[in-house]
Amino acid sequence: MALRSRRLKRAELPADTVELARFLLGKLVVRELGGERLSGRIVETEAYIQGDAACHAFRGETRRNASLFLERGHAYVYLAYGTSYMLNVSSEGPGVGAGVLVRALEPRAGIARMQALRGDVRPLDLTRGPGRLAQALAIDLRLDGVDLCAPGELWLAANDEPARRSGESTRIGLTKDAERVLRFYERGSPWVSGPRRLSP
Repeated sequence: MALRSRRLKRAELPADTVELARFLLGKLVVRELGGERLSGRIVETEAYIQGDAACHAFRGETRRNASLFLERGHAYVYLAYGTSYMLNVSSEGPGVGAGVLVRALEPRAGIARMQALRGDVRPLDLTRGPGRLAQALAIDLRLDGVDLCAPGELWLAANDEPARRSGESTRIGLTKDAERVLRFYERGSPWVSGPRRLSP
């Protein structure tokens, strides 16, 4: 599907982590890769707020999490469990550590390239889950700190399609602050990850 959307401006991004997590639903992640454009509609996010024990910024800024402390709209990419990269969007003002994890995408453009990057998986598993979507878009630590509101290899785009009904739940796979209702998703989307009971 051809991309007919414009790059999001930083001023459009809510300056609150939870509001940004809700706002990003339905927007597009765009990856420019070797002259080809890959993209997907965001269908699931999780917010990691100040004072949140599950947030990588909880104990302060380090070299590893420095991108979380950038002005909202920058990529924070990290390697989870030594196997999967995760794409997050910094969400507050400079020096404030918080972010939104992009958990799942509905593939839109460059699907054949995504398939090649992911290997022999069924279409629904291309970008259903944060590690899978990062692999499908060739996102790794080289993109950590990238400005997602500026021209480049990775950016966020608006989407003129009508908004879909959204839901919320606790986050997935956490042991710290696991009871917080900070996960947001598009209802009825087959690309949403996690247990079905969390996405009614």
